[in-house]
Amino acid sequence: MLAAVPFPEISPVIFQITLFGMTFALRWYAMGYIVGILIGWWIATRAINRPTLWANDTPPLTRDQIEDLLTWVIVGVIAGGRFGYVLFYGDGQFADDPMGVFRIWDGGMSFHGGFIGVCVAVIACSYRYGAALGDVANILALTATPAIFLVRIANFINAELFGRATDVPWAVTFPQMCVDPARQLCQTAGEWFYTGAEVPRHPSQLYEALLEGLILGAIILTLAFTRGWLKRRWSLVAVFLVGYGAARFAVEFVRQPDQQFQSPDNPIGWAYDFGTWGLTQGQALSIPMILAGLVLIVLTRRRT
Repeated sequence: MLAAVPFPEISPVIFQITLFGMTFALRWYAMGYIVGILIGWWIATRAINRPTLWANDTPPLTRDQIEDLLTWVIVGVIAGGRFGYVLFYGDGQFADDPMGVFRIWDGGMSFHGGFIGVCVAVIACSYRYGAALGDVANILALTATPAIFLVRIANFINAELFGRATDVPWAVTFPQMCVDPARQLCQTAGEWFYTGAEVPRHPSQLYEALLEGLILGAIILTLAFTRGWLKRRWSLVAVFLVGYGAARFAVEFVRQPDQQFQSPDNPIGWAYDFGTWGLTQGQALSIPMILAGLVLIVLTRRRT
């Protein structure tokens, strides 16, 4: 087996307690969402408390309205993320068990589905308070990256959404993968084969945490707090859409595809096969984000 970085033995469960015969556990995945949303709320309140950052020195929402928006966003993330997973990655597995859609503790959340849910929440909140949709959307773009970063770290701790087999020096072996040999589709000398052994793989979760969380977040915060971009409606949304979409599209080249898309006849795991090349489901869902972001960049620059 190729040399690789050992996977750190971190339990996915932070702690658990048993009450009345039922076990309740707090996992790193849930903690990532909780802490990320709280950090986002803190960033939003800092921006609201600085009127000079906004057009006409007037923030679009009050502090209380920001807290209300937070509630809408939480519902949008959970509902949209779960139904997005069922729609984009379910591959019909919920047809025989429709109630499985609501068992979010069994796993399965889609970023693109959660993004759609957040869009609905932003539209509803801006309509309720009579705020400009582009300003409220900018607030969400400003605050989204901390949760993305922490959830990707939690994906790594859970040894899920791992990358393809590789021989790079920083490759990681994920021990949980040996449970499912079907996930061990590897390539050697141009030949694809299944193996039950652990193989070094790209830590694609960390790539996404770096690109979609830290780097994109630093860019957006800089533009918002030092470059005056909050004065331009939709401007930060455009940066987020292009930045996230491009980062996700790139990482998909080294990220292991979802099992339902992979087979001996389709070892790469294309969701859309065009013969000599194809697209993964993540890439296909990222393309509209990139295009929408580019359109918004053009429109906001023209308005400026």
